[in-house]
Amino acid sequence: MPVIIDGETLSINDIVSVARNLEKVKLSPDAGKKVMKCREFVESLVASEKVVYGVTTGFGAFDSIFISKEQSEKLQENLILSHSAGVGSPLPEDIVRAAMLLRANSLSKGYSGVRVEIIETLIHMLNRGVHPVIPEKGSLGASGDLANLAHMVLVMLGKGEAFYKGDRMSGKDAMERAGISTIKLSSKEGLALINGTQVITAIAALLVYDSEILVKTSEITAAMSLEALKGTARAYDEKVSTVRPHRGQITCADNLRRLTAESEIMESHRYDKKVQDAYSLRCIPQIIGATRDALSFVKEKVEIEINAATDNPLLFPDEDEVISCGNFHGQIIAISLDFLGIALSEIASVSERRIERLVNPYLSELPAFLT
Repeated sequence: MPVIIDGETLSINDIVSVARNLEKVKLSPDAGKKVMKCREFVESLVASEKVVYGVTTGFGAFDSIFISKEQSEKLQENLILSHSAGVGSPLPEDIVRAAMLLRANSLSKGYSGVRVEIIETLIHMLNRGVHPVIPEKGSLGASGDLANLAHMVLVMLGKGEAFYKGDRMSGKDAMERAGISTIKLSSKEGLALINGTQVITAIAALLVYDSEILVKTSEITAAMSLEALKGTARAYDEKVSTVRPHRGQITCADNLRRLTAESEIMESHRYDKKVQDAYSLRCIPQIIGATRDALSFVKEKVEIEINAATDNPLLFPDEDEVISCGNFHGQIIAISLDFLGIALSEIASVSERRIERLVNPYLSELPAFLT
């Protein structure tokens, strides 16, 4: 079954399915109708020559310069060319695919004013394996992924470079070989395609998915280390977390109790006289639990962002209103990723301390040079 995009219901699992498992993508018919309605609104603004940023004006410092319908196509293309200034190694394929999916999904909400053909072109590229070469460096940091996304759009125009069936080639050749028609940008469309957080959010979504696996794995390996080091699960007693009820700590302690519940190894030394274990064993729920809580926070923010409208300006055809805003700013994802980086590093730190105990015979009472 293809992943249906409608701007409202895309999940992290959907992103992984498309980015890594090459699942097909399809635009929701209802979303298509919303996109067409918003595009009609744009066309009416252009026809009336109403002053609207990015639609009938230039960009940035040139927002007071009126742009005619005849000039608009060239202006939108020039915007893409001027912002295609990234450097460094190409982003991995899964991140590129995730970013393309997220941009298509955001546009499908119907607040950006693009034609349906623009979204369909991105979908065709995903479904046929045309992956733009997007340099990893060159964004505006938390202020948006203009440069990165501009490299994505280059290929849609038949410019830039792309990977197709394992080969790196010109964007024009990749689109031709895949049988995808290139596009000509119209009013607002260049701006709509690059205004957003889809690259940083793609990275975040895949990282959240991998982090959940990492946290689960870390609890399993911690339980195995506890057994090997003749530790006790006493510190994971439910009563301990009840009086300090952080959700992550409660979950981790519960998992550790279940993992060690029928351990014959731990049963064999249940009545040893050791009073308590080292921090790296005794404090596992407090350390991994804190990472669980951080990950839960980050996941919530990412799940909101993947179905968000991040354009500027945003168009609201039902209200006959255009609002210049700052939804393209990625501060919430940037801070979330910094937070998650700190949290994940603690998984590594406590793991390293357990490894030290395992390989150090003075601490483990196990044979020296244990590998």
